[in-house]
Amino acid sequence: MEGAVRCSANYVPLSPISFLERAAVVYGDRTSVVYGSMTYTWRQTRSRCLRLASALTRLGVSRHDVVAVLAPNVPALYELHFGVPMTGAVLCTLNTRHDSAMLQILLRHSEAKIIFVDYELLEVAKGALKLLSAAEIKTPVLVVIRQFGESTANCSLTGSVDMDYETILTAASPQFEIKWPVDECEPISVNYTSGTTSRPKGVVYNHRGAYLNAIATILVNDITTMPVYLWTLPMFHCNGWCLVWGMAAQGGKNICIRNVSAKVIFDNIAQHKITHMGGAPTVLNMIVNAPIAHQKPLPGRVGVLTGAAPPPPKVLFKMEELGFHVTHSYGLTETYGPASVCTWKPEWDCLPAKERARLKARQGIQHLGIEELDIKDPTTMKSVPADGKTMGEVMFRGNTVMDGYYKDLDSTKEALAGGWFRSGDLGVKHSDGYIQLKDRSKDIIISGGENISTIEVESVIFNHPAVLEAAVVGRPDEHWGETPCAFVKLKDGEHTSSEEIIKFCRTRLPHYMAPRSVVFDDLPKTSTGKTQKFVLRQKAKAMGSLFRMGGSKL
Repeated sequence: MEGAVRCSANYVPLSPISFLERAAVVYGDRTSVVYGSMTYTWRQTRSRCLRLASALTRLGVSRHDVVAVLAPNVPALYELHFGVPMTGAVLCTLNTRHDSAMLQILLRHSEAKIIFVDYELLEVAKGALKLLSAAEIKTPVLVVIRQFGESTANCSLTGSVDMDYETILTAASPQFEIKWPVDECEPISVNYTSGTTSRPKGVVYNHRGAYLNAIATILVNDITTMPVYLWTLPMFHCNGWCLVWGMAAQGGKNICIRNVSAKVIFDNIAQHKITHMGGAPTVLNMIVNAPIAHQKPLPGRVGVLTGAAPPPPKVLFKMEELGFHVTHSYGLTETYGPASVCTWKPEWDCLPAKERARLKARQGIQHLGIEELDIKDPTTMKSVPADGKTMGEVMFRGNTVMDGYYKDLDSTKEALAGGWFRSGDLGVKHSDGYIQLKDRSKDIIISGGENISTIEVESVIFNHPAVLEAAVVGRPDEHWGETPCAFVKLKDGEHTSSEEIIKFCRTRLPHYMAPRSVVFDDLPKTSTGKTQKFVLRQKAKAMGSLFRMGGSKL
């Protein structure tokens, strides 16, 4: 339009680094991070992040270099989320469950220049570096994050450890000029997918998307100013669903914990008067099945953002009984974490509790950072009818969809084909516009030509009083092609049989959907709470003829 001009007065590249800059002014003397007996204020956190950025620059880190970190939810991991992008570099947070073999693959692929490693994970990291050296690949500089309160002199550092975290911060200057992104679409982080099906892919986030998704996730979880957030969600997972940055935007108090258990959760809620927390349904399951001795009354409203895997309605119902306010979100690593929310409608408050839980188990509609969320036929790209029955693939368009897969243009083009991000999840759209997941496209069971949603079968099994966790996969069948095989973990002290689980399902589902075989065992999980179904499919396939319960007749 005539007279309009874009300049520095009316356009500044978006970056979540600005959240910290503001927090240090508005909330400067308020607590930012708590870890055991250690506390920092927002002013101190900003100073430490600037020192970190200064130290990284002295170590040779420059714009677009990758800086990796392998650590649980400790203050250093929080600070790295700001200190690394302050240099213009790219943060790569690594899954703490990776072994040395997988870690060296990711370090090789990311070409990380430096890796920060928590002291408890040092042996795993050293093993990865040895593998890289053996392959004659340059290894990243190793910086150890030592145990809080332990002096450098007492820290058992070996010759393979170059330096430690607190030492490089102490030696650095807080007078650092932040290298703001020239283009807001410059990369801020690379997040490797959880690897539930194959070798993880590196998902590239940019400053703009991180900024927008942090704000969207704050709104999704109704996080007002100065919340008290308990870090039960791994910060390395989608940068803590972008809430690492989001807590700075709202001047929140970050309660860092190294390990997650029901007792730790309830103790911290009581001690710190937690207002918000988040995690996969496995965390919710941990809470609702906590021993009475570990449970404590909630000091106030505790909002819980859940996602990563579809939560069973029974778990949502029990969380409500305990007094938690659960917000159900859905997204993927490729959407910066949360991308949709089951926005609650006041008229649903008068419904019976179990009906409320059923509605809350849906994945809902897109949040404000996503332009469009739809269920489409992946071949024709036409939207499926909003009848709650016709299945299609969940697809996204918007500013909080990844830039692409790092060093994998072919996979990027495939995922973004047709101008939409193809999630690989199958779902339906209800008449009110809310979507509901039915399965991953690779997890759907096709038995005798009928599609079986493993999520639906799992939800039924979860209702059995003896069941703690359940996962269903297809097992090859000569007659039907494949039939449902359930892997079940029982609650402590509970006992039941395969026959009982199958009978329980057959009274609540069409017979063809009920499991034909049941295995009682622990379920393999990713660190974000997703069941590794590819592992279970391999087990089911290997079992072959071991399970013939019910034969080949429905």
